[in-house]
Formats: sequence, C-alpha cells, structure tokens
Amino acid sequence: MRAVFGIVGLLAVVLVVGMLAKKQLGAGVAPAGAGTEGSVPVATPKQQVQQFEQAVQGVMQQARPMPENDK
Repeated sequence: MRAVFGIVGLLAVVLVVGMLAKKQLGAGVAPAGAGTEGSVPVATPKQQVQQFEQAVQGVMQQARPMPENDK
C-alpha cells in the first residue's frame, strides 16, 4: 500500500513540474516581428560573444576597493 501511495505521489509531482515547465517555456516566446525590445538579437552570435568577452575584460580591469583597517 505504501508503494502505491509513493508511486501516485511521484506521478503527481512529475505532473506538476511538467505543467510548470510548459508554462515557463511558453511564456517567454515572442514572435520575431513583435517589436518588443530585446526579443530579437541585433548582433550575430560571434559579435555577441565578443561583446560579452569585452564586458568581462572591462569588469576584470576595474580596481577593487580596499577595505579600511580600523586598528
């Protein structure tokens, strides 16, 4: 009897997770001609990678603030 409840509970969890995943995947999809900003990338994937690398390099070059020693 415990095994039956365990299997039913597991199936219920899988069903709920599947429904939530389907809802999340369907919510973010916008048609290409929707005109919403950010929905269609403006650059090629190679350019996007280069922009990302430049942003990371820019952040890495910034000086970290030094903590003040209160001794």
